[in-house]
Amino acid sequence: MSIVVKSVCKALERIAPLRLAEPWDKVGLIIESPVPRSDAKRVVLTIDLTTAVLEETLKVPTALVVTYHPPLFQPITSLTLADPLQASLLKLSAAGTSVFCPHSSLDATWGGINDWLAEGVIGPQKATAKVNILGEVKGEAGGAGRIVTLDEPIPIEELVQRVKKHLSLSQVDVGRPFAQKSIKSVAICAGAGGTLLSGVDADVYFTGEMQHHEVLGAVARGRYVILCGHTNTERGYLPVLAKKLSDALSELVRDESSSGLSREERIEIKKYQMDIHISEVDRHPLDRM
Repeated sequence: MSIVVKSVCKALERIAPLRLAEPWDKVGLIIESPVPRSDAKRVVLTIDLTTAVLEETLKVPTALVVTYHPPLFQPITSLTLADPLQASLLKLSAAGTSVFCPHSSLDATWGGINDWLAEGVIGPQKATAKVNILGEVKGEAGGAGRIVTLDEPIPIEELVQRVKKHLSLSQVDVGRPFAQKSIKSVAICAGAGGTLLSGVDADVYFTGEMQHHEVLGAVARGRYVILCGHTNTERGYLPVLAKKLSDALSELVRDESSSGLSREERIEIKKYQMDIHISEVDRHPLDRM
């Protein structure tokens, strides 16, 4: 394993420990290239490993792609160029690029994606609003979702404006219950939140997507539903992750403990001017027309 890949994997583990991932998830080092390039100093951050992201990555020597969503989710019996997703992994590996996926561990960790979404909900009530874990509490490191309790109730229209501003969206989908009410509590889940949010006692369910009957059921129970598009609830976090990764790598260079790098590895990684690059072509797969 190249020193760049090893260092980034250790840094990511400190940011979002893989033990926080859901049991069904596919996280960690997905592909380790057998031909790492000594001149590869770039780390690419993306939500999805699309063909466009692949082409962008191949233009510059890249040690590692950190793709939030697992490129391979279902079990496979072969790995061939006939499948576009499999082809992307094979081409990256041949080019000396490894692939890492944090997915639900990055949702669950404190300071992760769901906490970032909570910041958008809280708005000016940051000092007084409360943020708690929604779902299974995984020690002191975090948990699956978040529930925000506002100090003062706000109208749904204000909450929607906060969400759109935070996610840089011009439109979101809103489900309204028959009896309108002010908002005091918001349940949050990045990506697809139908399962996690089901039955949660909150005024609003805020997520990327839910199934049709999940929305109907929530609205019938008096909840508002705000749907923003699956990856729209995740992509805006990448600049935050880039800063956290840069800081964690700097900390690794100074860390002389047994959980860090060896002395030789610290000396070696200092030679690299790491380029943490947020993909410029990663985007939500659906357009509104």
